[in-house]
Amino acid sequence: IDSSSCEGGRSLAHCRLVDVASASNFHSFKLRHFHLDLHLNFAVKRITGWQVLELTPVQPGVQSLILDTHPSLLIHSVDCKVPGASGAPDVFLSLTYRIEPFTDYGSSLNISLPAAVIRPHRAFRVTIRYTTTDGPAIWWLDAELTCGQTRPLVFTQGHSVCNRSFFPCFDTPAVKSTYSATVRVPEGVTVLMSASRSAYSKQDRVFQFSMEYPVPAYLVALVAGDLQHADIGPRSRVWAEPCILTCAVSKLGGSVERWLNVAEGLFGPYVWGRYDIVFLPPSFPIVAMENPCLTFIISSILESQEFLLIDVIHEIAHGWFGNAVTNATWEEMWLSEGLATYAQRRITTEAYGEAFTCLETVFRLDALHRQMRLLGDNNPVSKLQAKFEPGVNPSSLMNLFTYEKGFCFVSYLSQLCGDIKRFDSFLRAYIEKFRFSSVIAKDLLDFFLGFFPELKESCVAQREGLEFERWLNGCGPPLCEPDLSAGRALTGPVQHLCDHWGVDAPDPQVISTFDLSSWSTFQTVLFLDRLLDRSPLSQGIKGIVHPKMKISPLFTHPKAILGIHSFF
Repeated sequence: IDSSSCEGGRSLAHCRLVDVASASNFHSFKLRHFHLDLHLNFAVKRITGWQVLELTPVQPGVQSLILDTHPSLLIHSVDCKVPGASGAPDVFLSLTYRIEPFTDYGSSLNISLPAAVIRPHRAFRVTIRYTTTDGPAIWWLDAELTCGQTRPLVFTQGHSVCNRSFFPCFDTPAVKSTYSATVRVPEGVTVLMSASRSAYSKQDRVFQFSMEYPVPAYLVALVAGDLQHADIGPRSRVWAEPCILTCAVSKLGGSVERWLNVAEGLFGPYVWGRYDIVFLPPSFPIVAMENPCLTFIISSILESQEFLLIDVIHEIAHGWFGNAVTNATWEEMWLSEGLATYAQRRITTEAYGEAFTCLETVFRLDALHRQMRLLGDNNPVSKLQAKFEPGVNPSSLMNLFTYEKGFCFVSYLSQLCGDIKRFDSFLRAYIEKFRFSSVIAKDLLDFFLGFFPELKESCVAQREGLEFERWLNGCGPPLCEPDLSAGRALTGPVQHLCDHWGVDAPDPQVISTFDLSSWSTFQTVLFLDRLLDRSPLSQGIKGIVHPKMKISPLFTHPKAILGIHSFF
């Protein structure tokens, strides 16, 4: 890492960092803390309230504060508290502001700052009063759209650049701060947030939250509705609507604490305190979201024990990779998702064995190569360091390369050091070094080469055909993939059945010897995928299912493929 630094003690590389997805002037300030005071109105589907930002200028000559916002967020007023002279009372100034267009996913809020406010390295506070309407971060569900269909529910989803419609912010993963919130709701509504501490006043119907660890704006999350909880471990509980709570608890049991313990043994202490999970209705737009202290996950995943296991473990892994250490721009999302996928597979290997992990990895790498065939080898979205054009929504470019090509690069780094336990030690040191900060690829790779000086001396970063630069900026599939032969006991029968079924004249007697009822979900879906890869299939396939062939209900469901792949 460049040892020279710019104003505020940050490295030159970070001070020169450009986030094309943010209109804000985040380089000009240090965001120390912000507070939200919100009132949820379910009748009109609106949030009203205010936000207080505590900021310190870190660059000279700054005359304005520019925040990311959204046309659906209506600004009512902006003011600032200025310390009085010579012990006089503080003075509140009304600040002028203007809203300017930025992209189709946001606007900029440009606030003029008087000279009395801007004092180098002196903190000041800005209060913004606003109302939200129907922005992309906030999802209002009528009672009919919830699992229980008795009460309405609202939740937020900030990834990647949606929270600028929830509250004005530096909507970039490069900026982290602590936050607190006060939320007022109607009677009978429970509010949860991605916070490390919470309290509730039943008399006032007010929930109080505090996140004592710095997080980027996209990891601030809220859900409110008819929610109940059950403890599933010493630091974990499940939240859900009453009608699915029992099912959720039975599916997770005591597993979460076991997974957390395995992860801590690999990557060091879990720093967020609690790890709770809230199950959301099927309209939740993604499968799961790694909001700190409170994972959001779609309730339909309860239909598959294996996908539930993988996704919860993946979100647990984000507690280290993505939440504690975050990609500084969305152009390097693999620094969160690729490392979290690697960590997830280290956890499943320790908890369930190498064969299980290899099966899940084969299933996902198959999907990666399928996507590669559709996009072509030279498609720029297959780069790990994707270059976003101004105006392109980062959320629209999330793909399997971020996860699986990123995973393969991290796996390659682990192979270079020659000992997976040594690489575990490196990852622990990496988390310790960069905890609660945002990083670029140079940070990771420089630290890797510094941790293994013998690899730096042997110039592994320039190894022909496997250059780090080619990994990051080359199009196409991964330059190499990990050895997955340990999963052959599980993947072999899948391939054998696929080979028998895919010939011009399949033999029903041979096929009838396969007992699919004993197959795992991943084996079944892997078979379906590989069979479809051979399409169009022979007409002789019709009627091939033998009466004695044992088939799981999942295998025969008409929406099996679509449903299973939507989990990821």
